[in-house]
Amino acid sequence: MNDRFLRACRREPVDRTPVWFMRQAGRYMAEYRALRAKHSMLTLCRTPELAVEVTLQPVKALGIDAAILFSDLLLPLAPMGIPFDFQSGEGPVIEKPVRSAADVAALHRFEPRQDLGMVLESIKMLRKELQIPLIGFAGAPFTLASYAIEGGHSSHFALTKSLMYEDPATWHKLAGLFAEIVADYLQAQVEAGCQALQVFDSWVGALDEADYREFCLPHTKRIFDALATTGVPTIHFGTGTGHLLAAQREAGGDVIGVDWRTPLDEGWNRIGADRAVQGNLDPTLLFAPRERLLARVDDVLSRARSRDGHVFNLGHGILPGTPVENVKAVVEHVHAVTAR
Repeated sequence: MNDRFLRACRREPVDRTPVWFMRQAGRYMAEYRALRAKHSMLTLCRTPELAVEVTLQPVKALGIDAAILFSDLLLPLAPMGIPFDFQSGEGPVIEKPVRSAADVAALHRFEPRQDLGMVLESIKMLRKELQIPLIGFAGAPFTLASYAIEGGHSSHFALTKSLMYEDPATWHKLAGLFAEIVADYLQAQVEAGCQALQVFDSWVGALDEADYREFCLPHTKRIFDALATTGVPTIHFGTGTGHLLAAQREAGGDVIGVDWRTPLDEGWNRIGADRAVQGNLDPTLLFAPRERLLARVDDVLSRARSRDGHVFNLGHGILPGTPVENVKAVVEHVHAVTAR
């Protein structure tokens, strides 16, 4: 097996910098669009054979060093009692948002090995196919709660912050429930065969550091503390979190994601040399002319300075419409210029 991704996560020497991409399976690939023309997003996620096919599409096309399970971070919501669906052009839509103490009290824990067994079956099937590590994932409490409270994606998170500020006890009960469920779900993914885990706190950059420390850090730390016994590397990811990197490090993760708004070397200094880092090319650069694109890739690599513990990735996910040939060119370029 090509294990350079796992070695980099553990800050061990590698023969070249490993590369994978968030949303590396998705709408920018013709193969994925062909499947989506026949199946809904939830059908793809909940049908192991289809989830495996989608997961493998970029593996076959790009030469990447890790695969990430094709799924969705909202899948745990439905068995908790928060049904949702994906609407064209709108993304996920929560049928009945969670906005009061009574709403939170009505939620419940569940057994992921039963209620999300289809995801675990996808993992088992993928391990038989892959010659690179498989990354499992789940959402962090703030990100999951923000979807549940806002009823979908938000640009300002006013309803989420209102609950935090007006009823801290209810917020902490909700976030604590998510922490318990996510930790159990991720442990189940490792049992099924995942060799690394990423916790997506995609929207936590909307908070300042004081709010992050009061309302999020304890719950996210609970997840990473629970995962320490699994023995697999853990990645802590967020966007717009340059001001939170030191606090995210405290919350946990063997690897901390740095998005494109913070230069990689500055971010690594805030995180500390005893952690690996992941990132941090701006996803929109994949639309740029090849010369500019690869020059910016070189800038990211130069800031890593060949230190052990760099996983090359974007600062967020691949965008729809991204030219596949540019994504492949980045993989080939990183491997070529970092060969040791």
